[in-house]
Amino acid sequence: MTTLPHLPIAAIVLGAGLSSRMGRNKLLLEIDGCSLLRRAAGAAIEAGLAPVLVVVGHQAEQARAQLDGLACTPVLNPDYATGQESSLRAGAQALPGGLQGAVVLLADMPLVTSAMVRAVAERLLRGPEPLVLSTFGSVAAPPTGYGAALFDELRALEGGGCGKRVVKRHRAEAAELAWPAEALADTDLPEEFARVRALLEGAPAAPQTMGGAP
Repeated sequence: MTTLPHLPIAAIVLGAGLSSRMGRNKLLLEIDGCSLLRRAAGAAIEAGLAPVLVVVGHQAEQARAQLDGLACTPVLNPDYATGQESSLRAGAQALPGGLQGAVVLLADMPLVTSAMVRAVAERLLRGPEPLVLSTFGSVAAPPTGYGAALFDELRALEGGGCGKRVVKRHRAEAAELAWPAEALADTDLPEEFARVRALLEGAPAAPQTMGGAP
């Protein structure tokens, strides 16, 4: 793994969810021998972000095992079943002082690369915008950069959709980076994961009658 020079920007990798639509923990599924969770943490590390905080919850012990040997810190979200905002809040509450910002990633977006993460972090550092949004066609989605001025708002998140409300509150101040719409590929269902894995491994996709496991 080649790591770029460190920036005073943290990463918060959200990897605590139930994966209810997949029928099993999708973040433990592998592409090229590397789980989605480890792949996302590795992208943040390669991008030169530090610390890299990986929020875990569902099957936390198995998730932690996937991170062995990586320069990252697992953060337990005991409230993971209540939704993604609780994981974002847990990650924000674990941020140390002295940072200029944080980039939030979703562990189930394997087409997001370390170069994309680095670009968001560097744009956040250039400022003066407190928020950097990634857009995939007409959709805004992580990786999202939050300046340190927004940390208190993230730490105070409560209720469904609160993360989106922080973005909405500061949207007029936000910078945007555009990425190909295809990089927003879903991995919620077995057939979706199969297509993304085939794309990244350069192999034909499995039939869509996969059942619950690839």
